[in-house]
Amino acid sequence: MLLITCPWCGPRDETEYHYGGQAHVPYPENTADLDDRQWAEYVFYRDNPKGPFAERWMHGHGCRRWFNALRDTVTYEVLATYRPDEPRPDLAAPAAGGER
Repeated sequence: MLLITCPWCGPRDETEYHYGGQAHVPYPENTADLDDRQWAEYVFYRDNPKGPFAERWMHGHGCRRWFNALRDTVTYEVLATYRPDEPRPDLAAPAAGGER
C-alpha cells in the first residue's frame, strides 16, 4: 500500500486519495480562439515520462483539497508533495522535510 502525505493532513493511505492527472497544465487563455485540434491537445494530450512526474491529487476522504505530488513512474515512489500555491520542489536540492 502506498503512503501519501497530504500537505494539510499528513501521511495517509493511498485509498483516501483521487488521482487528478498531470500537474502544472495551464488553462488556455482564450478558449474561444482554439480550434478543435488545439482544444483536444489541451484536454487529452499529457506527458508520459519515465521517472519523476508532477501529478495532481485530491484528498477525498480527508480535507478534500487538491495538492501536487512528484511521483516516480518507474518505482511508484512519492518523492514529494506540495500545495498548488507552492513551486515544484527541486529534487536535486537536499530535502528540508516531508517526503523524499
